[in-house]
Amino acid sequence: MNFHLSGEARPRPDIGRPIRRLITATFVSAVLSFGQAAPRPPCGQEPEPPAAALGSAPNVKFWDNSDLNRSWKPPACTGWTETGFSTLISTSGRFRYATGLEGLLRRAGAISELAGMRYWSTTRARWQALIPEAHALADAEPDHRRPDFRPDEIRDGQIVFFEQVDNLSGTAVYRLHVAVAEPDRLVFEVENVSLMSRFYVTLFHPGEIQSVYFLDREPEGVWRYYSLVRTGRNASWLAAGHASSSINRAVAFYRWLVGIPADQEPPAAR
Repeated sequence: MNFHLSGEARPRPDIGRPIRRLITATFVSAVLSFGQAAPRPPCGQEPEPPAAALGSAPNVKFWDNSDLNRSWKPPACTGWTETGFSTLISTSGRFRYATGLEGLLRRAGAISELAGMRYWSTTRARWQALIPEAHALADAEPDHRRPDFRPDEIRDGQIVFFEQVDNLSGTAVYRLHVAVAEPDRLVFEVENVSLMSRFYVTLFHPGEIQSVYFLDREPEGVWRYYSLVRTGRNASWLAAGHASSSINRAVAFYRWLVGIPADQEPPAAR
């Protein structure tokens, strides 16, 4: 979403309202989990929340302003080192994917295909574009655009960069790190490497929007999906809260990755 100023006198906009709707950046049901047990990614133990059954909406949980948010220590397998959060969302489900790891790597590297991803805006009560524009980068410089990443470019240990325009938080450069890329397991993490602001107000410093994705193969072409998305505990208070919006945005990425239309009715939360 772009905002322009002109010399024409206009009423002062309520800049807090659109900023307060902000949430990061991944179906038909969700659970709001204030004050409940901490999330547990699938790192040698059963995940919490557990993966939903194949064909069902994923289990989604949201934490915000709870006793957990300052003391929570991320599991080592997330790759995150700082404790706490402002908001935290987990998504856990199952999907069938015929092309295996190679197909998932191609999908993860297809940055330009993020453009046009839709989500249900609870404020506007309609489907709208979450990511108007996205493209791969040769490095962390935003003007160094390149074609989408091939599967062989995002194997184990690889780090790549991309630029993405969010409809609320604007343009930012992100780093994608592939932690594991094995036939039965794919783990990758994403975080912003550029400052994010709106209306001259800083919302997130570098590294304050983080997401990590765990995909594990099960029998008969079924994959288990688990993601965590958090905003750092020092992020602007203007970006905190908004559970329904946070859930819809997280689920939009799940739908995109697994091949479900992002705007398929009904939305995860209204």
